[in-house]
Amino acid sequence: MSKYYLLAVLALATTASAVGTTASAMDPYVWPNRRAETYAWHGGYAHSSYGAPVALVVPPTANLQTNWGWGVGSSRISRIDHQFGRNYGGPGPFGGGFKMTPRWPHDTTNFGVYSVRGPW
Repeated sequence: MSKYYLLAVLALATTASAVGTTASAMDPYVWPNRRAETYAWHGGYAHSSYGAPVALVVPPTANLQTNWGWGVGSSRISRIDHQFGRNYGGPGPFGGGFKMTPRWPHDTTNFGVYSVRGPW
């Protein structure tokens, strides 16, 4: 009786671990959507010509972008999580909580252009 009980527990544990592996293999495809729900697609700067952040639409297969900074060790690679949509970006020219491009920008995010993946 104890051999069958041990065999059943072992089979159940093996099945549970196989199901857990399959579920965790699908999670990386869900992560960008969950991250995108928690923050806005734009940063704190407005494009100087439009007065609001501008979406730079990149192909839907693009996952990473390079942001350049002026100074030592300021370049970095970041994820592109957001999908393009025609959502309202905020109040009109130079309104809202967006800052203008600084006189001496120190990073590419200061220009008010932010990458979002295309919908196609």
